[in-house]
Amino acid sequence: MGGLKKPKISSQQAATSGEKGKEIRIVTRHVVTVNDVVKNPRLIKLLYLISLSNNGLSEKALSHLVYNIEKEQKGRFGYEFTLVGDTPVSKELLNDLTTLKYTGLVEVSIKNRKLHVTSGGREILDKTIESIKTDIDALKKSFEETWPKIAPIDVEAGLKASKR
Repeated sequence: MGGLKKPKISSQQAATSGEKGKEIRIVTRHVVTVNDVVKNPRLIKLLYLISLSNNGLSEKALSHLVYNIEKEQKGRFGYEFTLVGDTPVSKELLNDLTTLKYTGLVEVSIKNRKLHVTSGGREILDKTIESIKTDIDALKKSFEETWPKIAPIDVEAGLKASKR
């Protein structure tokens, strides 16, 4: 049991000797409630878009879907995308999706990792559908036109998730 014992050194000596300690970062985030979601038409549009998919859709497919809708109808959602390879990435979209998950309006299926609107999400959508009434037809049409292009991406993501 006798091993080499390291001599104790003070924190000042540790800083000068080159040893790095663990640094704790505290990140503050605004607490989001369902009322905040109801007041944000972009989140309601995103929730509606997810609800259009009967069997759910993967986050990657949603990212492609929103990107294609943004490209066709400039500014429909207002997300800025960066292409990483062939995959569109938007930090704002991921933050909004996290908000919908946090508030319990959207859930991720454990089995195939696809996004589904919860019953609470459907209730909120029914109550707030009037706020996006002007966009509903355009979103539905865009979804129907874009989905055949996005479906293979969704299937691929589902297959990768089921292998894990």
